[in-house]
Amino acid sequence: MRVLFIGDIVGKPGRIMLEKYLPDLIETEKIDFVIANGENAAAGVGINKKIFQEIINFGVDVVTMGNHVWGNRDIFQFIDHEERLVRPLNLPPESPGKGYQIVSVGGKKIAVINVLGTIFLSGSNACPFHSVEAVLKEIRSVTPYIFVDFHGEATSEKQAFSWYFDGRVTAVCGTHTHVPTADSRILPRGTAFQCDAGMTGPNDGILGMDRDIVLKRFVTGLPERFQVASGDMQFNGILIDCDDQGKSTDIRRVQIFQPSF
Repeated sequence: MRVLFIGDIVGKPGRIMLEKYLPDLIETEKIDFVIANGENAAAGVGINKKIFQEIINFGVDVVTMGNHVWGNRDIFQFIDHEERLVRPLNLPPESPGKGYQIVSVGGKKIAVINVLGTIFLSGSNACPFHSVEAVLKEIRSVTPYIFVDFHGEATSEKQAFSWYFDGRVTAVCGTHTHVPTADSRILPRGTAFQCDAGMTGPNDGILGMDRDIVLKRFVTGLPERFQVASGDMQFNGILIDCDDQGKSTDIRRVQIFQPSF
């Protein structure tokens, strides 16, 4: 089985890149399943029903979220009954939606888990290690194909998580920092790992946001309302091959750049 994990989709530029390149990638790379992080898909913060459906129509099978999961209030209208949308598992138990979903594709069941890191991220998030441990036995009784979107700041926390669950999940794909890391690897017991898949959206901004606004905030220390950047665009993801036991056999980065004209 071949799975494509797409880094954080940022605003309209990210959706443009998705529409333009994803269908061809699915065909040429013979991809069986697509996961994409969509927590920045609606103007850089959150997601709404229209944009979620757009992303699904482009070829994504499951959309994961992150610390901006509640950034667009429209999500409350559909998250409880949408089986292709996953919010962080380790949010407070009263949170709507589900922290993992199991989806059937081509006669196989694939589990997608979303967790938030706790280092450098605010909020009352439970421990991601304990949260996944609590549901893993149940998930593994259904399928060996288990993909985790670890949405966090600290590379140490992401690496520790991948080593802790090595051999028990198919892949741990990091998101949130929007910068693709060069540490793609298969751990000894068969778990694919990369600290961050990068982002799909503007390439000329700062983490996808208009750089002049971000620079002004850094220099003056005054609050500024972020806006999605324009200009050159990028598509970042991780391509993972796995066997019938849910063990990863290969991992490689996908990077596409499109200059503005």
